[in-house]
Amino acid sequence: QVQLVESGGGLVQAGGSLRLSCAASGRTFRRYAMGWFRRAPGKESEFVGGINSSGGSTTSADSVKGRFTISRDNAKNTVYLQMNSLKPEDSAVYYCAAADTIGVVTTSREYHYWGQGTQVTVSS
Repeated sequence: QVQLVESGGGLVQAGGSLRLSCAASGRTFRRYAMGWFRRAPGKESEFVGGINSSGGSTTSADSVKGRFTISRDNAKNTVYLQMNSLKPEDSAVYYCAAADTIGVVTTSREYHYWGQGTQVTVSS
């Protein structure tokens, strides 16, 4: 069982930056691939980025490529999402997720554990 707690969301102006953190419980964090998803009001959940269990491989959605960076610190049981050049369309609730596999995972159905989400609002 893995428990995930996101933090770092908030209100920011367009062009600004935020760093989201997701702290995981348990001693087996390094076994899990991690990912970030987001859901805006009235829209479906969207994959944002994923990272493999070691942190050596990442992928991100085209909509955030070049602006968002996912990383992890296995010693701290934490995964991060650095968000730069934020746009109003990035406003959403952001969720981190853990998948019991070592490779990068991009589809929500392959994730086993989810955090409660953190709100990001980007004003124009």
